[in-house]
Amino acid sequence: MSAVPPGFAFRGPGLDRAELLRDDPARLDALWPSARVLVVDAEGLARFPRPPRETAPATGAEAMPGDVAQRGDSLSSARPAEASLLGLDGDTAWFVLPHEALAAPLDGRLGLREAAATWPALPAAALAQARALLHWQHRHRYCGACGQAVQRARAGYSARCPGCQLEHYPRTDPAVIVAVSDGRRLLLGRQASWPAGRWSVLAGFVEPGESLEQALVREVMEEASVPVLSTCYSASQPWPFPGSLMVGFHALGEPVEPKVSDELEQARWFTRAELEAAVAAGEVTLSPRLSISRTLIEEWLAQQG
Repeated sequence: MSAVPPGFAFRGPGLDRAELLRDDPARLDALWPSARVLVVDAEGLARFPRPPRETAPATGAEAMPGDVAQRGDSLSSARPAEASLLGLDGDTAWFVLPHEALAAPLDGRLGLREAAATWPALPAAALAQARALLHWQHRHRYCGACGQAVQRARAGYSARCPGCQLEHYPRTDPAVIVAVSDGRRLLLGRQASWPAGRWSVLAGFVEPGESLEQALVREVMEEASVPVLSTCYSASQPWPFPGSLMVGFHALGEPVEPKVSDELEQARWFTRAELEAAVAAGEVTLSPRLSISRTLIEEWLAQQG
């Protein structure tokens, strides 16, 4: 299992999603006893049995994947109907099981941000996948067209309505996140709800009928009144809080004074020297390293020499 990769979380490597296995229940049943199973509750927390205090705490950030991902046969002799396939790691299958499907609750709890900060890349990505998939299942129990209860299919990756026969699939909400520079300064903003001193690059959701580039230009103008002149794609990050995909860009903006709307409390330009001095003095706190926003900032800093 590889160590946490440099940069933001959930970027990989992930599981082989083994799409063809989703329609092979016999094979899934055979894989279940030795599979690794993540149990996730309705709040998106990984749940696991706490070991005796004298052996290892395995709680919070100290819980390792081996403590949290349990063998299938330790949970059930047969694959539960509620279990969804996450994919394969070599010959080992990974599943996610809703916590409410268990006969008895599990006491241990672990958040995805804690896992992203402490786990190796593959299990952290698997937990992100599990959290997003179960969120969709929890929120889409009824057909949006006729209102009937849907039936899960394809190992948890689709839902079929027995009434109108409509098929439903997990959705991902794309959002753009962008480091805007005027050539020598970086544009950062902060929301009123953030902790004091927290600043980040700008971001926003893509609207219907809108390209990523169009969304970027619109969001920067709406949030800071800065016209964008050009854009360059950087990278993307799954962001299952609850089900987004952050698409990262660098952009060149006009060197005008930012004017915030009701979306931001403040927005301002920083030179490299100003940003580094503010961070060193504790006046500015940047996004945590698990987020692509921090990577975009560090990429800009590197471009400044």
